[in-house]
Amino acid sequence: MFIYNVTVNIDESVQNDWINWMKNTHMPDVMKTGCFTACKILKLLYVEDQGHTYSIQYQFLKMSDYENYTKNFSSKLQTEHTQRYKDKYVAFRTILQEI
Repeated sequence: MFIYNVTVNIDESVQNDWINWMKNTHMPDVMKTGCFTACKILKLLYVEDQGHTYSIQYQFLKMSDYENYTKNFSSKLQTEHTQRYKDKYVAFRTILQEI
């Protein structure tokens, strides 16, 4: 199993709206792509950065699932996020493999 992990630091001024939008719009839209088997959002605790930091994790079974997502879906979905929360967040992405 693999995990596509997106770590996001979100400004406190939009945190509640962002969480609601992530849970009710963005994450369901990502799951509708059919590339992932499960997802969850976690809050990082004891982070010294400004704002609030979250880990959004999408599970997938084969690298080809992730490649399909990046080729066909990720650009549109990331653009929607950027347009909605421009200058209110920073993010980085990683791929994890379960051992």
